[in-house]
Amino acid sequence: MDGYRGQQTSCNSPRLRYPLQKTHPSARRDIVMDSILYSTPDNPVPENRIEGFFESFDGRRLRYAVFRSEQTVAKGTVVLLHGRNEFIEKYFETIRDLTAKGLWVATFDLRGQGESERLLKDRRRGHIRHFSDYERDLTAFLDKIVLPDTRLPFFLLAHSTGALIALSAAPRLASRIERMVLLAPFVGLTGQSASASMVRTLSSVVSAIGLGGMQFSKKNREWAFADNPLTGDEPRYRRNVALATAYPQLVLGPPTARWLREAFGAIGRVITPEHLFSITIPTILIAPTRDGIVPYADQERLARYFRAAQLIPIHGSKHEILQERDIYRNAALAAINAFIPGSDAEANAQALEVES
Repeated sequence: MDGYRGQQTSCNSPRLRYPLQKTHPSARRDIVMDSILYSTPDNPVPENRIEGFFESFDGRRLRYAVFRSEQTVAKGTVVLLHGRNEFIEKYFETIRDLTAKGLWVATFDLRGQGESERLLKDRRRGHIRHFSDYERDLTAFLDKIVLPDTRLPFFLLAHSTGALIALSAAPRLASRIERMVLLAPFVGLTGQSASASMVRTLSSVVSAIGLGGMQFSKKNREWAFADNPLTGDEPRYRRNVALATAYPQLVLGPPTARWLREAFGAIGRVITPEHLFSITIPTILIAPTRDGIVPYADQERLARYFRAAQLIPIHGSKHEILQERDIYRNAALAAINAFIPGSDAEANAQALEVES
């Protein structure tokens, strides 16, 4: 077991049973925290959880949490992968939805974001050295946390950049993951001041001359709610803004040139027919038709060669489907609930109950 599992703490209420020393780089060393998860009045931390840090393949400390269902026999575990500049707290509502269905949820902050270890001295630079590092982090999470501490079978639910990670790693996950749900997978880019091809070329050139840590802009673009490309639901939008305002240490700035180069490289690889043919995990691809970040056409094109996947358009939804208005969010949840854990879940749960 890795050296940081000793910080794991079991929680049956919003407060931890035992104080946990906060050790992330932005924390004062003399402050003892009662949780490594954060809450706001309209976004409380779900109960019945385990939280801590695990050590990845290269020694990076990544923050994780496992949320358990109150149901006696779990129907399985959903491994939840976030998008870029997201963090565990943003998914509390969805975590409650999933655990209410009898599923456990295991999730972690991607390297370089949230409360996971950052890669550059400037914490706000969204950086990655190699896209494959994300995949190796996922493998470490499955090995160190999911396999020993959660319940079979395992499912993968991934949004945007998380879905790109899932797509890239999927050919090697067939023996571990039963089913995948990909939400607005990051397989294209729109809504930027420069075209996707220009961003790809510039990031490649800048990285090649040794300036991969450079950002093309210093500050995230700020949208009024009416103009934002993420969600049409104002209360959820305000909730996420309040989280970022209350806990700015969770938030990233724009990506570096190296991050962009690595992401575009991964996109170019996963959209090839050869790669898509190699994925055998049954998958649903939930695509918002009004996505202002990833063009719907690119998501639709992905599905054409993805033999194991079924495309489910959410007409009218923007990019962040699980942060959207109920009419769109509920449609996505209905598709997820119908697909995960699958029609044989009840029979499997009954068999486990008899064995126990």
